[in-house]
Amino acid sequence: MESKKNPKADVSRNGSVYFAVGLALMLFLTYSTLNWKTYDKSDIDIGKLNLDDDLEEDIPIIEQVIPPPPPPPPPAAPEVIEVVEDEEEVEETVIESTETDQDEEIEVEEIEIEEVVEDVEVPFAVIENVPVFPGCERGSNADKRKCMSDKIAKFVQRKFNTDLAGDLGLSGRQRISVIFKIDKSGNVTGVRSRAPHPRLEKEAARVINMLPKMKPGRQRGKPVTVPYSLPITFQVQD
Repeated sequence: MESKKNPKADVSRNGSVYFAVGLALMLFLTYSTLNWKTYDKSDIDIGKLNLDDDLEEDIPIIEQVIPPPPPPPPPAAPEVIEVVEDEEEVEETVIESTETDQDEEIEVEEIEIEEVVEDVEVPFAVIENVPVFPGCERGSNADKRKCMSDKIAKFVQRKFNTDLAGDLGLSGRQRISVIFKIDKSGNVTGVRSRAPHPRLEKEAARVINMLPKMKPGRQRGKPVTVPYSLPITFQVQD
């Protein structure tokens, strides 16, 4: 007769496994029960800090010593007044009056007054008596002025080295402005020049300083300094 039980429903087949699991569970519960500990809450120190104990610090009391006041200064010695007998004679100084009578003559020393000579400059175009260039003594003031201008222009044309501009590499029309003064003695002074090249300026000053001595110009009958300007122009041949 065949058995009607299902072989998969056999409990005894896995009995050893169930026994091992139950044994392990019982051992764990037994071990946990034996190691279970309880503590009294009053014996537990949680590290609480009492700040009141630290703040109560003993501050030492220092007794302040007050220095004694300085001793009073000694009393001043009484001033001794020495009485001197008035036996010496004092000569009185008599102050004489400086007032004079109306009839009294007063001598006054002569005062020398030095004449201050001013260096007056009068332009060449408006001076009463123009400087006289040698050879321009005749004629009116206007004739002497024109004669002087012509004589100076011809003198510069003869003495000026016009080849200097070509040697300096300049070309075309060259213009040099010259200013000088004829002082109260008739000498040429204070020569200044302006040119396209410094060597042309030096050449112009050299020629003007060679001008002869003249008769000085006069304003109101007195010799004065007369400024004079002279343009020098020439053409450089290419």
